[in-house]
Amino acid sequence: MRDSKESRLLLVLLIVIAFALITVDIRGGEQSPLDGARRTTASVFGPVESTVAHAVNPVGNAIGAVRDSGKRHDRIARLEKENSQLRQKLGSSDRNRSRARQLDKLLKSAGAGGYEIKGAEVVGIGAAQGFSWTITIDAGRKDGLARDMTVLNGDGLVGRVTTVGPRTATVLLANDPDFTVGTRMENSDELGFTTGAGDNALSLQLLNGKAKVKKGDRLVTFGSRANRPFVPGVPVGEVTKVERQAGALTRTVNVRPYATFSKLDVVGVVVVPPKRDPRDGVLPPKPEKKKPKPTPTVTVTATPSGNPGADTDAP
Repeated sequence: MRDSKESRLLLVLLIVIAFALITVDIRGGEQSPLDGARRTTASVFGPVESTVAHAVNPVGNAIGAVRDSGKRHDRIARLEKENSQLRQKLGSSDRNRSRARQLDKLLKSAGAGGYEIKGAEVVGIGAAQGFSWTITIDAGRKDGLARDMTVLNGDGLVGRVTTVGPRTATVLLANDPDFTVGTRMENSDELGFTTGAGDNALSLQLLNGKAKVKKGDRLVTFGSRANRPFVPGVPVGEVTKVERQAGALTRTVNVRPYATFSKLDVVGVVVVPPKRDPRDGVLPPKPEKKKPKPTPTVTVTATPSGNPGADTDAP
């Protein structure tokens, strides 16, 4: 297209339409008129993300290379490739061990909470459907997943399902600024709303502005009506700082989430809620406080000695 007045006008018009669609999508939230388009996009691109993620698996690449190397390369090239394969296998073994630990931790958390889960792997970071903090997982409608299901890992709350395709689903992460979950404080049972603050941070607003809260207090999900989008008892995070600004009626309560959103790999989607509220039963045991070691003390008793030149019998 030649650089003309018409082409520049068309470009400006397309940009204006794009920003208008983004605005409508953001303001519409879950009722956005573009939600259908997002579901269609998830159905088209979700399987591609899943396929690519499995295609680059180092174990699969190594096995394929071992099978074909003798047909395509001479002895030197084959030795070099076998060397590379060994390194890949070592790296893959470390990853597999890590995944095994994650899965074991996830199953223990699900068992403690009474959650029936569908395990899944993260196959995409960030969604093609929007600009939120999201991940794509390799489980979808055919695996029993539906919108507004709770997603967790072995550490705690990860997020909730927002878009479901046949074989993949999109999960809105708990650190997204548009993410809010009702929470309950351990022991005190004070209720509040925890909201994403980007990166690896959350913020808490308590319903009782005068409720006592301190660093180290722990939070779990309160649960939603009919357990959608949140089941109760999922560990959320731990209070790291409480700030009250001068003249302000409310406090700023910073929360460190248990889940690390930059290291998500194996997750679980709660497909059947617990029969009863697990309360604080899924929270990990608190570390025991180390008792200070007693400082040893030495008592010295001094006895005064007499004057050897003095006569003790003298009157």
